[in-house]
Amino acid sequence: MQVRLNKFLAEKGVASRRKADDLITAGKIHVNGKIVRELGTQVDPQKDRVEVDEKVLADRPKLVYFMLNKPAGFVCSNSKTKAEPRIVLDLFPSELKIFPVGRLDKATTGLLILTNDGNLSFRLTHPKFECEKEYEVEVGSDLTKERVRKIESGIPLDHKKTKPTEVKVLDKRKALVILREGRNRQVRKIFGKVGCEVLRLKRLRIKNLRLGDLPLGQFRELTPGEVKMLYDA
Repeated sequence: MQVRLNKFLAEKGVASRRKADDLITAGKIHVNGKIVRELGTQVDPQKDRVEVDEKVLADRPKLVYFMLNKPAGFVCSNSKTKAEPRIVLDLFPSELKIFPVGRLDKATTGLLILTNDGNLSFRLTHPKFECEKEYEVEVGSDLTKERVRKIESGIPLDHKKTKPTEVKVLDKRKALVILREGRNRQVRKIFGKVGCEVLRLKRLRIKNLRLGDLPLGQFRELTPGEVKMLYDA
């Protein structure tokens, strides 16, 4: 049975489907000795020889799933740069071959999932699944009814209005925010649009998976039930 190449790469734990597409278009993938750049390419896992940077893919590794309470100052990336020398993978044993699912910006703390399961990453990050995420936000100006109304009804960002956002005001400068999309730095941008600078931002929940009392900077493995919930919810 044939499957799409990006799905095959995700199932092998190489990368998420989106990152696999980048590898394909960059000419990093060989199928039966030939470079493949077409995103819709189909492969037969039983017959075709698939290589990444000239390395033949081994049998599918054991899939692993972790949640991290990300501290500020760490970047959600698989590789370091001179400008950003601290990445979230520094908080895990080096032998784990995992990647962060989506991104929290450098200053944001809270729940982050890391795995080698590209299919789960796809389900949690692709816009069509509308994955719900909850954040606690503290701002530098009062959360007036008018500001909250504007955020909840949608804010124009990059020529496209955000989807309706749920805001639960906790006090005049603190709120819980629930998003069903994951645009770049979205919480900070929508509050900035109504004149509220975000001072602190923490992600508390992804779908039904909650950060709970996991200490800052610590991680734990997800239970099989939690993984199933992330797939099914």
